[in-house]
Amino acid sequence: MRTIERDISALQQADVPIYAEVGRRGGFALDKLMSLPPLNFTPAEAVAVAVALSRADSTPFARAARGAIRKIVTAMPARDAAAARELAAHVRVFERPDDELRPVPYAIQDAIVACRVLRITYIDKEGAHTDREVEPVLFMTAGGHWYLIAWCRLRQATRAFRVDRILRAETTGEPVPEHSYEDVAPSLPDLISRTPALD
Repeated sequence: MRTIERDISALQQADVPIYAEVGRRGGFALDKLMSLPPLNFTPAEAVAVAVALSRADSTPFARAARGAIRKIVTAMPARDAAAARELAAHVRVFERPDDELRPVPYAIQDAIVACRVLRITYIDKEGAHTDREVEPVLFMTAGGHWYLIAWCRLRQATRAFRVDRILRAETTGEPVPEHSYEDVAPSLPDLISRTPALD
């Protein structure tokens, strides 16, 4: 009993929403608002998501993509997960050997999620290297490349950094001041902009 109480206490200290239910049939329960209903992906839907995410290695969301597909397959009934794996064995995503897509460093992925200032080494199209601190605002994809749109402290202006030209990146741990898309939009090319659909 003490082991259970110690485990419950540890979970509560980690902000897991567990509470006690009193009464004869009482006990401990997890707040229903903090749990998910079953994810009923069909095998074909799971493979469709996996195919879409297979190109994520060269995007700022590579690690998140791998985590997402693992969660989907883990939440599926064993029979459906097996059917999804069997279907996936009949799908191939081809790439040319000369498509050298560099993975996006985790520091860049994490900085925009955590809203932290980045210290980067950047090589421009002329081959010049610069070290600078930047305040990430958003990721943008255009012309087959990903760009980090950020306020550049070196240039004191908004800049678009092509992600595959960022040679080194590390977070400073400093929170990014508030920026919005509207703040940087005037500095971006005249492109049609849309956010990814989540519904």
